[in-house]
Amino acid sequence: MRLGWRTRRTAASPPTDTPGAHLVAAAVGPDSVEITPRWLRLGLGYATTFAVTGYPATVTAPWLEPILAWPGRLDLALHIEPIRAEVAAAQLRRQRARLESSRRIDADRGKLADPSIEAAAEDATDLADRLTRGAARLFRTGVYITVHAASIDALAEACTQVHAAAASVMLDLQPVTHRHLHGWTTTLPLGCDAIRMRRTLDTDALAAAFPLASPDLPAGLPGDPPPATGVLYGVNLAGAGVVIWDRWIQDNHNSVVLARSGAGKSYLVKLEVLRNLYHGVQVAVVDPEDEYTRLAEHVGATTVQLGACGVRLNPFDLPAADRRPDALTRRALFLHTVIAVLAGTAGQRPGQGSTLGPEETAALDKAIIDTYHQAGVTADPASWDTPAPLLGDLASTLQAAADPAAVRLATRLAPWVTGSFRGLFDGPTTHRPDGHLVVWSLRHLADEVKTIGTLLALDHIWRTIDTPPPAGGLRPRALRRHLVVVDEAWMMLRDAAAATWLFKMAKAARKRDAGLAVITQDAADVLATDLGQAVIANSATQILLRQAPQAIDQIAAAFGLTDAERHLLLSARRGEALLVAGAHRVRFEVVASAEEHALAGPPTHPHPAGDQPTAGSASVLDEEPDAF
Repeated sequence: MRLGWRTRRTAASPPTDTPGAHLVAAAVGPDSVEITPRWLRLGLGYATTFAVTGYPATVTAPWLEPILAWPGRLDLALHIEPIRAEVAAAQLRRQRARLESSRRIDADRGKLADPSIEAAAEDATDLADRLTRGAARLFRTGVYITVHAASIDALAEACTQVHAAAASVMLDLQPVTHRHLHGWTTTLPLGCDAIRMRRTLDTDALAAAFPLASPDLPAGLPGDPPPATGVLYGVNLAGAGVVIWDRWIQDNHNSVVLARSGAGKSYLVKLEVLRNLYHGVQVAVVDPEDEYTRLAEHVGATTVQLGACGVRLNPFDLPAADRRPDALTRRALFLHTVIAVLAGTAGQRPGQGSTLGPEETAALDKAIIDTYHQAGVTADPASWDTPAPLLGDLASTLQAAADPAAVRLATRLAPWVTGSFRGLFDGPTTHRPDGHLVVWSLRHLADEVKTIGTLLALDHIWRTIDTPPPAGGLRPRALRRHLVVVDEAWMMLRDAAAATWLFKMAKAARKRDAGLAVITQDAADVLATDLGQAVIANSATQILLRQAPQAIDQIAAAFGLTDAERHLLLSARRGEALLVAGAHRVRFEVVASAEEHALAGPPTHPHPAGDQPTAGSASVLDEEPDAF
């Protein structure tokens, strides 16, 4: 006998905590109500009410969204009662005393510490501190859900689905058995809580529960034009929307992408490069591992493979479009840096550069000017189209000088002029790195010449960005924008010259309508340096993918991550990321069309047979770890 489902018909009237509430219920309520211990029959439909009795330790906004997004009919009610500050303080003192007593009793008995008690004690201490400073308040909060369906079987199925949605955010739902009439009236807009199954929440947790909170990025204000240069990052993991981000309307245009190896950071950046090209942005990529070649070939870009046979880059070249009066002086000052690096790295390990002495510096400055004059390049801009001198010409000028310091410097430059390192400078520039996308590949550079090769590539990128507009007027805004992508930036932060350039670029890019995108898998090393922290601090767009457990503490401290966000980054699948931009934090999963995947994905790991994405369809990231 199923006594639990026996029904009885009553003339129900709701509890009335508010005067006149029964009149409102009579006017808008169903024509009849049938009450059972486990459900109500409201007219032609059925309903069951649940109370939220269990909550997770930490929540993020909006933690009620999975329930509200359930594709069915339900009523959700929040009943909030503020607690006076003095009452809340007294309750917290008693709670902390109970927790401390439990910990001491366990310690006296020789028991291991209970992790749940330890966590509760820390939370109570933090909450008491914020309550004392007026940074938070406490509220007695009841959360109730009434699920509606057309039949009893449909109601059972709907309740199962709502339970699953609540469990996804670690909420525990309990049916209000034998009190479903009170539960139903509690979820009506009558302002009365007849169940009174409440939990004390602080201000932050309560604010995150409001239905007005959204996991999506905020939309523009009414009347504002929509952003025209936003790019698709992926699909929102906490909602049904997509994540479209426009770096060009932020406080600065820089971004940083941090992830462990195999998390999908290069895949994401390739997609962003491709989608920025759609908007006419000029992109330069510093590619240490030769990963962007296929993308460059497809879009008709320029690839400069420094270190490859026959590829040369002359540091004496003057910017073709720069006709500022001090352009020659700027080039001479940069040559001081180049020669200092060459003279300091010959025969030493990379990164152990040494500065020149005062006598050598004076001799070098005179030799640079004389070398330019001998080639017919003077302070007159009309002479700047003359072929620039070479490093060998400078060495000859130093060798012919009467100054012993110049002769010593010429001797130190001999490996770069006539020795084993001459390949990068033995002739005029062979490639003109111009165009909508320029990829500087550093994979072919030997370790002994990687420092100077990187420096020359970064210098040319800076000259392209720092070149003033033509005399005829300003160029179109889209054509003036530049995006500089530095992949595996941890390699450059270990080199003083390259790290200084990154710092200058991060500080000055915005004033030149440019953005710096820094990608690295060695987050701990980046955060451990002052230059690395400065680059991150000057990045308005910060993207975090899966992190290593060894680095998560530093990353959490640097980006102010919550415990839930820490867990997300430790357990994220390949392609899942957290966008951190000021107060906005959005989880998303990278997606690409079949055509984009063919360009951004690894060349040797195509989709498995039978799993090829069709043209125009979306493909989530599913590549092998070593491809990223």
